[in-house]
Amino acid sequence: MSVDVVQLAQDLTPYATTAITAYGAAALTRVESDAVDATVSFGQRILRRLTGRDTPDSDTSAEQDALAETVSELAGSPDDADLAAVLRVQIRRLMTAHPDIAADIAGWARPAAPTTVTISTSGERSPAVQNNYGTIHTGDSTA
Repeated sequence: MSVDVVQLAQDLTPYATTAITAYGAAALTRVESDAVDATVSFGQRILRRLTGRDTPDSDTSAEQDALAETVSELAGSPDDADLAAVLRVQIRRLMTAHPDIAADIAGWARPAAPTTVTISTSGERSPAVQNNYGTIHTGDSTA
C-alpha cells in the first residue's frame, strides 16, 4: 500500500497538536478514559504509535526520539506555530523513514477533524457563547 506521507502528515498534525494542547507532554503516556474527547484520544494514539510508545520495551529510532522531544517542547508552548510546523515535518520524516508506521496509521478510522471556534462579542454586557440552548439574561435594563 503506497501512502502519501506528506498529505498524511498534514492530516494527522491537527490531531497530534490537539492532544498536546490538552495534555502537554503527558499526551504520550496519559491513559485514555471514556471521558476523553475522541479527537484527543486519536491524537494520543497517533503520538504513541509515531514515537514507539505503543509497544513497550521496543527500541525507538532517532526520528521517534526527535518527535518525542518536539512534543515536549510544543507542550510548553502550545500556541507556537513554528513548533507545530516542526511537528508536521517530523511526522512526515518519520513516516517516510518508517513506511510500515505510515501504512498502519493511514488505515485507522478517524474522528471528525478538530476545528477552531472563534467567538467574539461587542457592546456593553454582551454575552459571548458558542452554543446556547436557553435564555441568556444579562441583568436589568439599566446601564
